Amino acid sequence: MIRDCFRKYLVWLLPVFFLVPGTAPAETEAPEALVKNVTEEVLSILRQDKDIQSGNRQRAIALIENKVAPHFDFTHMTRLAVGKAWQQADEGQRQALTSEFRTLLVRTYATALTAYRDQSVSFKPADRATGDEITVRSQINKPGSQPIPLDYSLSRSDDGWKVFDVSVANVSLVTNYRSTFASAMESGGLDGLLKSLQEKNRRLQTASPAA
Repeated sequence: MIRDCFRKYLVWLLPVFFLVPGTAPAETEAPEALVKNVTEEVLSILRQDKDIQSGNRQRAIALIENKVAPHFDFTHMTRLAVGKAWQQADEGQRQALTSEFRTLLVRTYATALTAYRDQSVSFKPADRATGDEITVRSQINKPGSQPIPLDYSLSRSDDGWKVFDVSVANVSLVTNYRSTFASAMESGGLDGLLKSLQEKNRRLQTASPAA
């Protein structure tokens, strides 16, 4: 049920934080200001990009790789999703799992990005920072539908603030994948999880945009 809920709202996840305008460096902005400024830039671009709207997934992938991926901490996300088994993984397994999980997210989000149409975003006061972590809260507004809560968890790094989790309608991306990963590891351990991710990525690579 959690996976279905997250998948249902995935299309509304993408537009909010997936491009970074070339004005102010990310590390000089407060995380809530960064998210808000980026949102306005992203929505403007998406409304004008007819190639992405027409289903050009390769263009969407390139867009995410160039403008989005540098602002996510994929190693942190993978570690949280794998859970306790991360401690048993050697460095090679950790790198391979992180690479495959990154590819899965990029390809999944690229497909969702092509479905963007007329959503808007409004913001709520950000949570008070706890150490080097903070949650920026917003909601997706779509005509004729109830607003959907969309929250970003960010942590401070040497390279500025990085996203390590996203919650859509109170469903955490990391928690969602942790359940999926645990099922894969029950039968095959870490190597079984890696094979599962590789297979998912092969299917996404060959799937039609409509899928």
